[in-house]
This record gives sequence, structure tokens and C-alpha cells, in this order.
Amino acid sequence: MRRLKTIALATATLSVLTLGTMTAHAADGDMSRQLTEARQEGSVWTAFALNRHLSPFSIDVEVENGVAILTGEVESEVERDLAAQVALGVEGINEVDNQLQVSGEEVKRAADGERSFSSRFNDATTTATVKSKLLWNRNTEGLDINVTTRDGVVTLEGRADSDAASELAERLARNTEGVRRVENKLNVSAEGGTSDRARAQVDNAGGAISDAWITSKVKSSFLFNSNLDGLDISVETRNGQVTLSGAVASEAEKSLAVEITENIRGVRGVNAGSLRVGGMED
Repeated sequence: MRRLKTIALATATLSVLTLGTMTAHAADGDMSRQLTEARQEGSVWTAFALNRHLSPFSIDVEVENGVAILTGEVESEVERDLAAQVALGVEGINEVDNQLQVSGEEVKRAADGERSFSSRFNDATTTATVKSKLLWNRNTEGLDINVTTRDGVVTLEGRADSDAASELAERLARNTEGVRRVENKLNVSAEGGTSDRARAQVDNAGGAISDAWITSKVKSSFLFNSNLDGLDISVETRNGQVTLSGAVASEAEKSLAVEITENIRGVRGVNAGSLRVGGMED
């Protein structure tokens, strides 16, 4: 009888130990899964933050068993679709539950229904590029300008503080890769743009803009310009002084490169003596 009790006690103890071990393993498994999902969520957030089209938006991400659940708001259907594509590109994400809402006007599904994702994405890219060029330019960065693009046609709306500023904004948009036409609907108003005092403050803040930022924006502006091949131009910045070297196809391209550089915020001077005309590789 005692032997049976001992066996029963041992069996019960083994059962408890086995159950405890299984529970511990389950807990370890849950912890491992939670850590993996947390890493995946962080990767998706990072991918959104690094994407120039998605970084301004407030997008919440939750990952469950390889499914990324996206919530929040974006401005258009193309950003909504882009967010899903970016999330799917993260390792371990097998599916996206896209619950993002399009803010602002009612979703224009009827108008955009027949447009391909590629077409809408190209327009969104063009809009972002034009906005960036207006922001980087010392003469337009403070203007109240709204930019929209459809099928390569850019529309500028809002206010500029002078005819010259309006014309400059139009020229920056027109010389952007992928732009077929510019509809300039800007209203010229002395109260609508950057005041002389505000522009002076921007210029005075040039010292706070890093040389690396200036170099990056000059290079990007070259690449974004449809009338300039910026691949053969080297850019170096020291204390706001920009040195251009390499080669361009013509004197007109050299003058354009200098003009673009001079108008980038924070640039104090441009040295283009080492920028050759001709000698470019095919």
C-alpha cells in the first residue's frame, strides 16, 4: 500500500513538473514571439520614417503572427497603398491589414479608379520633389504654396509675395523631372509670402545649417532638374562655401548649376572654377 502511495505521489509530482515545464516553455515561446513582433513593428516604423512620402504621417503599426495592422491617417490613396507596400517589404511580414484612413476630402475612388498604382505613385513622387525644391530654395521656402500633381501636370495654388517669387516657384516646378506642364494659380500678395524680415532671419540662420545638409540638397536639386545632368558634378561644402567640380555639357548647364546652388538655403558662396565644360562620358 505504501508502495502504491509512493508511486502515486511520484506520478503526481512528475505531472506537476511536466505541466510546469510545458507552461514555462509556453511562456518562453510567447516572450520570444512578442520580442520578434516588437522588432518587426520597429522595422516597419523605421521604414515609414525613412520614406520621404510617409514620414510626415502618423501611422500606428501592430504586428500579430506576421500580419502588420496599419491604422492612422494619410492624405491620399497612393500613400495608403505605398504604406502597405513598404510594410510588406519588411522581413517577417507576410500580410498587411491596411486600416489606414484617407484624410481631407472624400476619397476620389471614381476619379482614380482607372489610374494605375504606378501613375499615382509617380505623381506623388513629383509632388514631393517639387515641395522639397520649394522648401530648400532660400527664396521660396517660406511661401504659402500648395502643390498637387495629376498625370505629370503640376498645379501650384496659394500665395506668393511677388511676381518674381511666383515665377521662380513655377520655374522650379517646371524644371523637375517628370513634369509635363505647370498650372500656376498663385495669387501675388505682399502678405502672402515670406516678409523681408523673415527672409533675413532665414539667411542669418544659414550658419546653423550643416555643410552635409547643404551638400545633400545641392546634389538632390541637380538630380531633380530635368535640364541638368548632375551625375558628373561633385559637390563639397565647407562653412557654407560650396565647391563644384566635374563636368557639364555646356556653359548654360554650368550657369544653371551655379544658380541652383546659390539659391539653396545656407549657401554663402559658390566656387565653380573646377567645373569643366565638355569632356563628359557618354
